[in-house]
Amino acid sequence: MLQAQAISERGEDNLKMQDDILFALGANLESSVGAPEDTVKAALQEMVKKGALIRNLSPLYSTPAFPAGNGPDYVNAAVRIRAPWSPDQALAICHEIEALMGRERVTRWGQRTLDIDLIAMGQIVLPDAQTHAEWRNLPLDAQQQRTPDQLILPHPRLQDRAFVLVPLADVAPDWVHPLLGCCVSQMRDALDPLDLAAVKALE
Repeated sequence: MLQAQAISERGEDNLKMQDDILFALGANLESSVGAPEDTVKAALQEMVKKGALIRNLSPLYSTPAFPAGNGPDYVNAAVRIRAPWSPDQALAICHEIEALMGRERVTRWGQRTLDIDLIAMGQIVLPDAQTHAEWRNLPLDAQQQRTPDQLILPHPRLQDRAFVLVPLADVAPDWVHPLLGCCVSQMRDALDPLDLAAVKALE
């Protein structure tokens, strides 16, 4: 329904489309619109309002909080869209929708009403391959303490996270990481089977 609505309201031919944009969404607290499942669905509707053409949408998944024991299980999803957005615009829209749903940025990796991660925009690498490698290889304890002061694309930790890669494989299994040279399905299959098994479809 979201995809049909986006096409009928805007028309794909009338948009100056960029390469496919990949997002991961997650929530584990109630928001102003309801339960985490409702929040994720409402966030997708907001993307459409802001110009997104949804091309593929994953089922909703239940996943353990990350890090382990950090609150209730999450509801996660992934979406592949087309939109006339620059990387900075896409990130700003993520933050706008998160704020609309009551997101407060207090604790890194804390519980949240909504988290929208900009995963990738085509084959764009930002800010450069060397900086990306530094963030990609950052030890876990440092990841919990440090936040980039600039946009890093593709998301530097997407290859490590089952809660991202399982839904992402539903919408963009053949997207190839421009620096790692692996597609989404390959990165998913390289993860620990126990981590993969913990990501359970809700629909």
